[in-house]
Formats: sequence, structure tokens, C-alpha cells
Amino acid sequence: QVQLVESGGGLVQAGGSLRLSCAASTTFSIYVFSSYYAAWFRQAPGRERVFVAGISRSPGNLHYADSLEGRFTISRDNAKNTAYLLIDNLKPEDTAIYYCAAHWTSSSTYLSTDQNHYGSWGQGTQVTVSS
Repeated sequence: QVQLVESGGGLVQAGGSLRLSCAASTTFSIYVFSSYYAAWFRQAPGRERVFVAGISRSPGNLHYADSLEGRFTISRDNAKNTAYLLIDNLKPEDTAIYYCAAHWTSSSTYLSTDQNHYGSWGQGTQVTVSS
């Protein structure tokens, strides 16, 4: 399994930007981060956790939730064992805990929007957007 640690959250004014990071580490060297598809989910206060963006193990396949209006960009640097989520033009409704998730795959293009398809999760990072 892979261990994930998110960072980069904080309090920001509406209209600002944040880049969240998800640092991955593995217990056994054969489970390298480049063998995992990854995604970001978020959970707003009083609401269920929902999919935000996903990326395949080789970064060519990306997918975003339909409602995000193009303000989110997911990326990864396998050499640094890190995934990122850039959020531009932040809005108060983006306030949530953002979670990174990953799951091993043999496919270079597969990703999933279903949180039940992810076996590894970080502890989350809080993003708060003030109006």
C-alpha cells in the first residue's frame, strides 16, 4: 500500500489560488507511486465526500467533476512521488477538506471517480475560502 500526506491547504480570500500537494510513500519498493492512479476528493461541512479530479498513473488521462468550471488542475510528478491539485479563482463554496486517494493498477490509462475504488487515503487538508 501507499501512504499519502496532503499539504497546502489554508485560509484564502475568494479569487485567490491554492496548490495542494499529496506526497506518497510506500512500504515496499515494488509499490512505486507511478503504479497508482490517483484522485482528489473533497468534503464540505455537512455534506458527503465527492470526486474532484483524477489522474492515471502515466499523467496522460485526466478527469474532472463536471461542476468545477475549469478552475481545477490535477497533475503528478512521479519522480517526486507527488500529486497536485491547483485551484484557481477560489470561491467560498470550495471550502472543504480535500483528500488525496490512490490505488494500484496495471493500466497506464485507468482512473476512477468512485471513492470505493481507492484503497489508500490521506488525512485531508482543510481549505477555507473567505468572501
